[in-house]
Amino acid sequence: MLLALCLSTGIALQKGFSQVRLPRLVNDGMVLQRDTRLKIWGWAAPGEKLTVSINRKEYGTRADDQGRWLIELPPSPAGGPYELVIDASNHLVVHDILFGDVWVCSGQSNMVLPMERVKYKYADIIARTDNPLIRQFFVPNEYNFIKQQEDLSSGHWEAATPKSVLHFTATGYFFAKTLFEKYHVPIGLINASVGGAPVEAWLSEETLRSFPVYLARAEQCRVPGYIDSVKLAENRMNIDWYTDLWKKDAGLHEEKKWYDNSYDASQWPVMHLPGYWAGGDGKPAGNGVMWLRKEITLPENMVGQPARLLLGRIIDRDSAYLNGIFVGTIGYQYPPRIYELPSNLLKAGKNILAVRVISNAGRGGFATGKTYALMAGGNSISLEGDWQYRRGASLGPLAPPTFFQYEPLGLFNGLIAPLANYAIKGVIWYQGEANISRAAEYTGLLSAMIADWRKNWQENFPFLFVQLANYREGPEPNPESPWADLREAQRKTLGVTNTAMAVAMDVGEWNDLHPLDKEDVGRRLALAAMHYGYGDQQIVYAGPSYTSLKKQEDTILLDFTNIGTGLVARGADTLRFFTIAGADKKFVRAHAKIIGDQVAVWSEQVSQPVAVKYAWADDPSSANLYNREGLPASPFRTDD
Repeated sequence: MLLALCLSTGIALQKGFSQVRLPRLVNDGMVLQRDTRLKIWGWAAPGEKLTVSINRKEYGTRADDQGRWLIELPPSPAGGPYELVIDASNHLVVHDILFGDVWVCSGQSNMVLPMERVKYKYADIIARTDNPLIRQFFVPNEYNFIKQQEDLSSGHWEAATPKSVLHFTATGYFFAKTLFEKYHVPIGLINASVGGAPVEAWLSEETLRSFPVYLARAEQCRVPGYIDSVKLAENRMNIDWYTDLWKKDAGLHEEKKWYDNSYDASQWPVMHLPGYWAGGDGKPAGNGVMWLRKEITLPENMVGQPARLLLGRIIDRDSAYLNGIFVGTIGYQYPPRIYELPSNLLKAGKNILAVRVISNAGRGGFATGKTYALMAGGNSISLEGDWQYRRGASLGPLAPPTFFQYEPLGLFNGLIAPLANYAIKGVIWYQGEANISRAAEYTGLLSAMIADWRKNWQENFPFLFVQLANYREGPEPNPESPWADLREAQRKTLGVTNTAMAVAMDVGEWNDLHPLDKEDVGRRLALAAMHYGYGDQQIVYAGPSYTSLKKQEDTILLDFTNIGTGLVARGADTLRFFTIAGADKKFVRAHAKIIGDQVAVWSEQVSQPVAVKYAWADDPSSANLYNREGLPASPFRTDD
């Protein structure tokens, strides 16, 4: 009896293990790449027979001795919806499948940035979004240093609606929207992006062998117990720092809390905001907690209706209280602070706004150049000006954590390797901020990554990337600009075949690493896709691109491709942001003039010029060389 029970249990377990399983990507609502041979794959019992049916055609295969199986399907035109049926020891049906164009969206935070973050800027577009033919699959952020993952732990396909589109990559959505409006075929986005990730995190082990410093770092992350020990130590440090901060914060522990309306803050000193505190100018130094209070007088017509509190961008963490009521918090410095307020919170006359700011390291403050306002009933009260302040607690800086997802190899193994069987149209890429300090190696790294991915997909697909947007205050032009160095490294990557670059130096924000204008970025990527992905040879897909120079006495003549119907100086009578140098390589401001399809550059200070730079600064947004199609020229330098 016991033997029979064991045998029957064994048979049941064996049948359970033999159940056919599909990868996460092969799921309801998926978009399959049209007009190309496709792979459908999965797992089963070793040697198990399977039948796969789609669009009234049937295909058979058998799992190998490792339990892996794969079927190739012939090319199919755009269309759907279809069902994919798998019959083996179990029966599976994948519903609502479309054939269209599939694009991988990858990079760091400016590709991650979802429509949720830009919902106020694009409220009308979001409200009108109802397109079941644009879909996204979000790849979970999971690194792996030991091996290439065969599958993803989670994820599903989601069609674009006013609610679901808030989860879409904003750059990717506007890219897809532009392509759909032109070609009217389904667009699938595979969103495999991770905020803050450097390019080396996306390289395979094979490719990292050409970069031994990064390979050594990946190997360190493989040492048993290493990652866990670092995380444990940093977690303890983090807990200790914040526990100490909470214990020392007088604003939370006095009898009357400092956010209470009845608290007497009349003796607090005053500082002007927006601005920063880091010592000097009478402002407090050090990290810890800073409390800020501001009295706001509101008219009757702003009372009794929903309101919105805009607190720009705060470094590093904030908690906001209005009339003693907690209204919102953001845990790190980059997201905009937009807090929705209930209709019964505002009062006619005096209102008290209190903000508790935690500064972890460096200077804390309210980022300048952002909007600080209280809005209700179509009215807006500016919050800029004098604020009362008092230090709640002082601590030393908190050491930054180790982000293991940024280490070499991890993201390739965790996010890219599981995708390689899934046929795609191409890749759009927005990354580079994390490599600013290492621009000299970036061209080699990105070029190697493109080759790496193409090898894994076994396809020479278009690779379209965004050049870094304008960012940070600084001199114009700036001979020592790390952002300009990185942009030049990106431009040089155009030497790789079947690549294009969307210039963004005019759509960024000098005071925000994550500019909100993702519509122009997505549209410019789509123009490049129309040329490289869809074969439109007539479309002007990029702005003027420097190719070569000619010396003519004291003048340098510059030649360009992608001039469209002509070069223009946008918004001015003359060109701006050109510099010129002689053999000493000391660049000075230069005159520049459009002559036909060329640009002439000269300066009275340089009699024998040898080199030119254009838009060479962290924030070159006032540079104005465009083509008549409205696309900006890339920043460049002529001396390599």
